Amino acid sequence: MAIDEEITLKKLQIFQSFMTLGNVARASEALGQSAVSVHRALRSLEDGLRCPLFKRDGRKLIPLATAYVFADHVKRIINECDTGIRRTREAAGFTSPTMKLGGLYSLTVRTIPRVLAGLKTRRPALDIELTLGANRDLLSKLKDGQLDAVLIALGEPSNADLLTVPMFEDALQFAAPVNSPYAAYSEIDLQAVRDEKFVAPSDEFAEYRDFVEAFQKAGFQPNIELHVGDIFSLMNFVSVGIGYALLPRRVGDFNPKIQLIPLDERYAVNQHIGLVLPRNREREPNLLALSAECRLLGAEWSRYSEEGGLPPPVIPGGGST
Repeated sequence: MAIDEEITLKKLQIFQSFMTLGNVARASEALGQSAVSVHRALRSLEDGLRCPLFKRDGRKLIPLATAYVFADHVKRIINECDTGIRRTREAAGFTSPTMKLGGLYSLTVRTIPRVLAGLKTRRPALDIELTLGANRDLLSKLKDGQLDAVLIALGEPSNADLLTVPMFEDALQFAAPVNSPYAAYSEIDLQAVRDEKFVAPSDEFAEYRDFVEAFQKAGFQPNIELHVGDIFSLMNFVSVGIGYALLPRRVGDFNPKIQLIPLDERYAVNQHIGLVLPRNREREPNLLALSAECRLLGAEWSRYSEEGGLPPPVIPGGGST
């Protein structure tokens, strides 16, 4: 079916604005057009559709059921058009002045601040929008095009459309309140804590996958007292004695009231942290700069790990502590 020439993208944008704002005056103000132009565009859409969208009440337009049906489709049309324009420009090498970067909450002390500081040095004009979340959620947003790249724990099923830049490994450790009965232990045998209660991340977190793997190695199901939807709350629950947890070593700076103790090597689990980005965008200047910065941090992390330590955290307004 041919689309009537009266139906244009500009008129669809006017229609969407009217449906969102509720009347012609607000729509005309938001669009920077006269009320007459908005009214004329809406009337011509009805002509193009060959069916009414509004009931007239004097000069007021009241949307009919048909208008709400059409509005749902118009929203998708405009979103798809925006995405198409952006991706076409990206394919031509015209990168956005804004990068939408996703990252794990657990990377906000030693990793993400260093990456962002280095990236801003390389690309001073680049604006960065940071989204924090769980592994599964961030990966889903990357695949949907809502994020340009993500810093996550690797190990999800491979995807040929995505490129991975490995950065570093981080060991899972036993998290306990300071001055717990295990405070003097140099390492934890999970068999020795099988009767203890545990606090676990929700299953969309990479830490939950690693938690399960460690106890599979130990050969028993832990007694999970509570599942928690963010790592900061989880650590607070550990600090007040609700239960113990298994967390990556890098989060030790998050809460001074908890202690991280290495696991017995029989139950060792390492998180593999890396950058993930769309393969068809790897040559974009912004993503090239991000990849280079991540490789640099990965090399620094490896150097500190060989010495048994971690890179120092970044403090606001300066460099490392």
